[in-house]
Amino acid sequence: MACCSRVLRIVSRVPRLSVSSLRRCSQTPSSREFHTSRIMSDEQIEELKKNPYYNKYADKIAKLQKTSPEEFLGRLSAHEERKKAPAAQAKEFSLPGKARAAAASSTTTKSLDKIMKVDLLQDKSPDEISQIWTKYFSDQDKICAVIPTETYKLMQERFQEYNTFLFPVPRKEGYEFVMVQFQGDEAHFTTLINFQAHKENAPECLSIVHYTELSESKGIVLMVGEYDKDSLGEGEANLLAVQTLQYYGGKGGAKKLNHLDRFTYSIEDFNHLDLIAELELDYPPAPA
Repeated sequence: MACCSRVLRIVSRVPRLSVSSLRRCSQTPSSREFHTSRIMSDEQIEELKKNPYYNKYADKIAKLQKTSPEEFLGRLSAHEERKKAPAAQAKEFSLPGKARAAAASSTTTKSLDKIMKVDLLQDKSPDEISQIWTKYFSDQDKICAVIPTETYKLMQERFQEYNTFLFPVPRKEGYEFVMVQFQGDEAHFTTLINFQAHKENAPECLSIVHYTELSESKGIVLMVGEYDKDSLGEGEANLLAVQTLQYYGGKGGAKKLNHLDRFTYSIEDFNHLDLIAELELDYPPAPA
């Protein structure tokens, strides 16, 4: 993980935020994948209306469903998974881990053929490939997603312009910040405390690879992420991936883009608390 002067300049300004100063976000996505059907069933609509927040945000929900159905259904899928799965115990704040051995930088592109035979997918539809992809990782300690090509093209542009950023992750008694850096079609995450301790040799808590072999022929990019179970739970790893999609894939609108701009070009105007506010707006805590 390459050293970033912007991160070093704000490390001392980003504390580990506890519940004494901020509410802890209690809802994080826990589904293994984000790809969903574009069609919403009557049962899903009726279930959504039972949510205590539905009336308050009905107009916003309707707008999101119309203008960004993939994001809307992704959030609905995460909500349904949270209902079905037992609540996972939030992790404690991280402690500095061991530094990684210094290694020469590599520009080798990872190949989808190492995971599955691409030629066997050529006669499959995007939906069929999505089902194969998510099923393949369903019993592994990994997260995965299927991203539309047009969305990923925007992500690639932003990966280059906004090469480094921070995301908040809810912990047992507050929030912890995780740094991400992009290298080609890969995203490398490390906790801020590890970056502070080890700089470019900081151990990773999550690594994500985007496979673009089917981008032109099928209109989709396949994503898979592997996380360190000592640092992150599955829900926390998913949350980092969702925030990456929101900020870099344009799903979060101009406000999230402004955070990227401030962090990259005007660090003195950047406030890490704004990122927590964004997170709680997207995933409000459950009513007491």
